[in-house]
Amino acid sequence: MRTAVGQFTASPDWKDNLLACQDLTAQAERGGADLLVLPEGVLARFTEDRHRIREVAQPLDGPFVSALRETTEGGHTTVVVGIHEPSGDGRVFNTLVALRDGRLVARYRKIHLYDAFGDQESANVRPADEAPVVVDVAGTQVGLMTCYDVRFPELARLLVDAGAEVLALPAAWVRGPAKERHWEVMLAARALENTCWVAASGECGPRNIGNSMIVDPLGTVRARLSHSPGLAWSETDPETTLAARRTLPVLANRRFAVSPRLLAPGELP
Repeated sequence: MRTAVGQFTASPDWKDNLLACQDLTAQAERGGADLLVLPEGVLARFTEDRHRIREVAQPLDGPFVSALRETTEGGHTTVVVGIHEPSGDGRVFNTLVALRDGRLVARYRKIHLYDAFGDQESANVRPADEAPVVVDVAGTQVGLMTCYDVRFPELARLLVDAGAEVLALPAAWVRGPAKERHWEVMLAARALENTCWVAASGECGPRNIGNSMIVDPLGTVRARLSHSPGLAWSETDPETTLAARRTLPVLANRRFAVSPRLLAPGELP
């Protein structure tokens, strides 16, 4: 499977961000990508005024997703990108959509909210109660995760148990002390502990680190971007996955299963 990760600096205007997504989608399609992973929450730039994500949220049949669906029509590439959509309780869902050939083929609403490092995503975003979402892309099973989800290995393991060979991870990873190191370490850890590929896209710009990358099942970075807009590419082939799982059979050797029971926020002490 030919995979691309793309990043750009989001604008306050969703129409500008749509154009950026359409441009990267067109580049990915011309390059023969089966999968394109774009950043999280691209309807508007993430700013200190986080309440604004309520104002810019759009439903899945709204103008942003509808226009991007039209962009993919007649094409081969599956595009995974994050938006915010109204949740019905005054807050929004942080939602990933997977689009292919004019259709919405999958949707994942973020489970783990970024209530950390002095931020409180849950003030404006409603945590979802979602089963793991895996979508078939060119015969490869792709699991969907969003940003802060990467800090929770249970979700990655549940996705792999559901058949995922690649984890697609849109993000808007905020700058901060050691944050870029956290990003790199956890992408490699999720790949290594599950012997799977990780295709992670991060918004770039003054607030977020960019640093999109594709990591192979033995934790090697196969492609990466720095802090500028663009695309990075890699072949995320099943032969490499199978070879890694023969060499490092951690999935076969494990002694504990991850329970799919979803805890309520704050349920554990």
